[in-house]
Amino acid sequence: MSNQYIEPKYPVTYEEKIKRSVFIANLAPCHNESEANNFLKKIISEHRDATHNCRAYIINSQEYFSDDGEPSGTAGRPILLEIKKSGFSNLMLIVTRYFGGVKLGTRGLIDAYSGTAAKALNMAEPEIKIVTREFEISLEYSQLGLITHTLENYNSEIINRIYNENVVLSFRVPLDHCDAILKDLNEFQARGILKILENLSK
Repeated sequence: MSNQYIEPKYPVTYEEKIKRSVFIANLAPCHNESEANNFLKKIISEHRDATHNCRAYIINSQEYFSDDGEPSGTAGRPILLEIKKSGFSNLMLIVTRYFGGVKLGTRGLIDAYSGTAAKALNMAEPEIKIVTREFEISLEYSQLGLITHTLENYNSEIINRIYNENVVLSFRVPLDHCDAILKDLNEFQARGILKILENLSK
């Protein structure tokens, strides 16, 4: 598994007219199905008179596409293939079509949807994301300095702190540091310095 991936930094809109039909591609970063559904609702609301809103997404390695009434295989899958070719992850791309009265045929539809999608993807600004895993540990207050320093050595990001009888830390670790930090955590645990509550490194 790669230690990093790219996703679009900002939403993108691209419009093109092909044989009287207007094709409008809208893409946006989406990190779960709920965000994708909200984005789809927004686009459908903005284009209530459109003939089709064909779409595809890749979110956390999950793939989806819909032809939205166009002949099977002429819209959603071509959009998905363009997303794959772009190398982007965690986005939804919707291509809206306003029919202009001229039928494009199977090949024409595939070219129109894939071409519009590709041009929108080419406009997207890539943002590099680091793959991380999450850990949660419990430790005494007296060990907080030692453990915080250890986490910093592995470029970890503390995402939550709970101060009760002990300190509970939740943190993310870059994938390529997981094996090394887990070795340290297990050693600390064996010495009674901390307790591993959750290990999502696998």
